[in-house]
Amino acid sequence: MNTAIVNAITAAGSKAQYDACAKRLIGQKIILSHILVRTVEEFKGMKPEEVVLLIEGDPQIGTVPVSPGMTNRQNNNNSNTDVNQNITDAIDASDISRPTNTRVGGLNTEDSEINEGTIRFDIIFYVRMKDGLAQMIINIEIQKDQPKDYHLLNRSIYYVSRMISSQKDRDFEHSNYDDLKHAFSIWICLNMDENSLTRYYFSSENILGNPQWKGKQDLLNIVLIGITREIPKQDEKYELHRLLGTLLSDKLAINTKFEIMKSEYHIPLNDDFRRDVNIMCNLGEGIEERAIRETTERVTNEMTQQFIISMYKKGYSLEQISDIIDKSTSEIEEIVNTAVLSV
Repeated sequence: MNTAIVNAITAAGSKAQYDACAKRLIGQKIILSHILVRTVEEFKGMKPEEVVLLIEGDPQIGTVPVSPGMTNRQNNNNSNTDVNQNITDAIDASDISRPTNTRVGGLNTEDSEINEGTIRFDIIFYVRMKDGLAQMIINIEIQKDQPKDYHLLNRSIYYVSRMISSQKDRDFEHSNYDDLKHAFSIWICLNMDENSLTRYYFSSENILGNPQWKGKQDLLNIVLIGITREIPKQDEKYELHRLLGTLLSDKLAINTKFEIMKSEYHIPLNDDFRRDVNIMCNLGEGIEERAIRETTERVTNEMTQQFIISMYKKGYSLEQISDIIDKSTSEIEEIVNTAVLSV
């Protein structure tokens, strides 16, 4: 098989494993709680360990479609005792084949599933508010960098809008719009130029009169978290960025990661957590090594081609060049002909 194809397949496989591992790590309840206490007003001032108890079930990771008509499935049971099961049941069985052991993990979907082409939420879950009664729907998305084909804010608006509209017939029926739950779509974007934290939400402007319209103006919320490649130093304002940067870094040594998470954030390092961090570090190293190797090969090939063309222009025959360069005359002829055609 063509080496380039093999490399592409291997790279895609490694990237898919890396992405899946990143979602599992961020999908740990204690990590989600650290994110919530630093991004959602309702949980500010609380300890992450307290918020963990408010997260219902296991967050769904990469299982819930974003697209209309696929986020929900008709559920005749009006009981809301198992909210996470409702999310799981929201997957349209006619469009998606899901295993019987589907776990609530997140509304993951990027166009990563070759056979389905379905876009899913990365992580999605319900969390109780401090009163223990009202609920929020939280979506977490992880981006390796800023997308080139579209603006990230526009995509996040689409996602949070789907989180609102998909509640009909799942969280409320008929015209009971007052039962809509708050929705937060939180985006972690890596490799940014600066560490940042931005929240987008509805605001109002009275153009005429001063009416007091009733309703929840804060139903839709978008949080964009920019993370630089360099891990920030210990500083209260960078606590979240340091945690996420440490967790998702493909540069930081594994023991350094464990030390930061344990000593600074008091995160219990269970076996599953350690395994995923270890896998991520190994995958990160593999991706970096492959990138270096591919770059070296490309530069070497370009320099070799330039050298061959230069010798040919100076009057050397194909045979003479072949004696100097470890290539056959047919290979050299192909390089020369390609160079001539490109002029």
